Amino acid sequence: MERTVPRRIGDEIQLYMRTYYSLLRSSHPFDIETLEESHLAMTSSLHISAQELQPDVSAFLYSALRLPDCIKDVRRVWIGQTERSFVGAGYTDIADWERVFAPGRRRRMQFDGKETLVAFIASRSDIDDMIPILVAFQIEWNKFNALLQDSGIQRWLEKRKGHIGQLSDEDCGHLAESLQVSVPDLRRLEIVWQAGLIELLLEMAAKRKDMSVGMISGSLSDYRRATASWWKELCKAVEAHGVDPEDRPIYFVSSNTHSLINLLTGFAHRHEESLVRYIERSNYESMLAEYKDIRRYGHKSLENFLYYVLGRFLADDQASIDDLRQVERSVGIYRVPNKHGFQIEAQIIDLGQLNPDWLDPRLHLPNVADELPRSDALIVNIDYPLGMAAYEILSRISERVTQLRGVYIMGKAATLNGRVGDVMIPNVVHDEHSQNTYLFDNCFSADDVKSYMNFGNTLDNQKAVTALGTFLQNQTYMSVFYREGYTDIEMEAGPYLSAIYEAFRPKRHPNDEIVNMYQVPFDIGFLHYASDTPMKHGQNLGAVNLAYMGVEPTYATAVAILRRIFNQESQRQGQRAVPMPIK
Repeated sequence: MERTVPRRIGDEIQLYMRTYYSLLRSSHPFDIETLEESHLAMTSSLHISAQELQPDVSAFLYSALRLPDCIKDVRRVWIGQTERSFVGAGYTDIADWERVFAPGRRRRMQFDGKETLVAFIASRSDIDDMIPILVAFQIEWNKFNALLQDSGIQRWLEKRKGHIGQLSDEDCGHLAESLQVSVPDLRRLEIVWQAGLIELLLEMAAKRKDMSVGMISGSLSDYRRATASWWKELCKAVEAHGVDPEDRPIYFVSSNTHSLINLLTGFAHRHEESLVRYIERSNYESMLAEYKDIRRYGHKSLENFLYYVLGRFLADDQASIDDLRQVERSVGIYRVPNKHGFQIEAQIIDLGQLNPDWLDPRLHLPNVADELPRSDALIVNIDYPLGMAAYEILSRISERVTQLRGVYIMGKAATLNGRVGDVMIPNVVHDEHSQNTYLFDNCFSADDVKSYMNFGNTLDNQKAVTALGTFLQNQTYMSVFYREGYTDIEMEAGPYLSAIYEAFRPKRHPNDEIVNMYQVPFDIGFLHYASDTPMKHGQNLGAVNLAYMGVEPTYATAVAILRRIFNQESQRQGQRAVPMPIK
C-alpha cells in the first residue's frame, strides 16, 4: 500500500538537537549561551518572539513554570539518571541536597543551596524537554535584564519592594510600558509570582543569567537500569500488603495522581459540606456561585466540581491528606512515591478491595457491586511520563507481569483543529522517535466520552503525531502534519505503541514502517484532551492555564477508562465462572 508520511521540511530543529547532543558528550558543562543562536533559528511555536527585543511572556512563563524557583540562583545544571552516577561524579552528599519542585513538571530535582541544580531523567525525552526550556528561560530573563538597566525603573521598583496585593492600574501600566509588555501579560506575571514579582524583577535587574549544563552518564543501559530499579522499588513497597503485581492480572493506566483515586474513593462526595465551608471561608466567591448554580440547575457535574475543590483544599490543609491516604489504603489503593532516581509516582489499585458504594455514580455499571469483590486484578496507574520514558516503563512492566489485560493512556495534547478542552481519540499515530506509523483499534469511541462532557467536542478516528519535545515544533513543522490530516500532537503515544508491539511480537519494534497493531491480544485505548492550540499564536499553557476548565475532559476520560476496565473485568469474571465441559 502507498504510505503518506508527513516529512519535516527544514533542518533547523534537527540542527538544534544535534548541537546540544554533541555538546552534552563533553565531560565538562557547556554554556547555554552556545545554544541560543540555533534556538532562535528554530522559530519554535512556543517561543514565537524569541528573536524580538521585547520579552515573550508566554515563553518565559512556560519555561519558568517547568523549572524550580531556585533557578533564579542556578549557574550550573547537571543531568543524570541515578544517584549512583552523581555520587560517582563527586557529588557524594547529593542525598542531603534540598528537593525542589516545578509546578509544571514532575521531575526529581535537587539544589545544593548555592548555584548547582541536578535533574534526574528517565529517558532522552527529558533532555529534549529540559534543554530548550533552560535556553528559553535564559533568553527571556536576559531580555528583562537589559530593559531593567534603566536607573529610573530600578528606583521605582525599590520603592515598592515588599508591596502586598495587586499593583494598581496606574502602577501596572507604568511597569508594563517600562518592560515593553502588555498590561494583560504583566498581570499574568503577577498571578504567578504574586507579591514576589517586584523582588523577582529586582533580581533580574541585578544579574544576567549565564547558566551551563552538563550530563553525567546517559547510556541506554542506565535508562533501563533506572527503570528496573523503579519497578523493583514499587513491587517492594506493596509486598507488605500482600500484593504482588508480577503475579496478578494487570490493567496499566497512564494518567495522573488524582482522577482515578477521586472516582474510586468517593472522598470528595462524602465531605461535600466541609468542602463548601472551605470555599465560603476562603472567600472564593466565583466558586461558591458555581456550586450554587450546579445545585440549582444541574448543568454540570457536581462530582467534578467537588474534585476540583478537593485539590485546592488539600493544598491548603496538609493534615487532611493523611485522612485521605488512610481512606485509600482501606480500599486497597496504595501510593508508591519514587524515592530514588527519576520521579514517577505510581498507584496500585486492588480492584477486589474497592468499596462499590463509594464509587462515583458514573461507575455504577450493572453487577459491579457483585463482581468487583471477586476480582483478583490490579490497576497499575502511573503519573504520566514524558516521551520515551513511556517506552522504558511499559517495556519493563510487560517483561515482568504475567497477565497484561489492558493499556489505557490519558494525556494532554495540542490540537490543530479544535479548542482547549476538546477530547481527541486517535486510531493512527505517527511516532517521530521510531518514524513508524501505527494503525490500531482504539477501544474507545466518542460515545464512551461525550456522555460525560457538557461542553467541548469529542473527536474520534483522529490521527496523532508523537513529537520529540514541546519546544521542538514550529509553524512549518505543524503545517506539514496538518496537511496530512494529523491534528493531535502529543508526546507519549508512539513510545507506548512501540512497547506494546514488543509485548506481543517476537522482535523489537521496527523503524520507518507502517505497523499493523490490529491483533494486539489485550485492550488498548488512547484518550487525549487538548491543552494547547499552537496554530493560534501564543496559545500554550504559558498563556492559558486549564485550571477548572480542564476538569471536565480530565474526568470524562478517566470515567471512560474505569468503565472500560470494569466491563473487561466483568467479562473475565463471567468466563471464569463458566464450568469447563467434561471430556
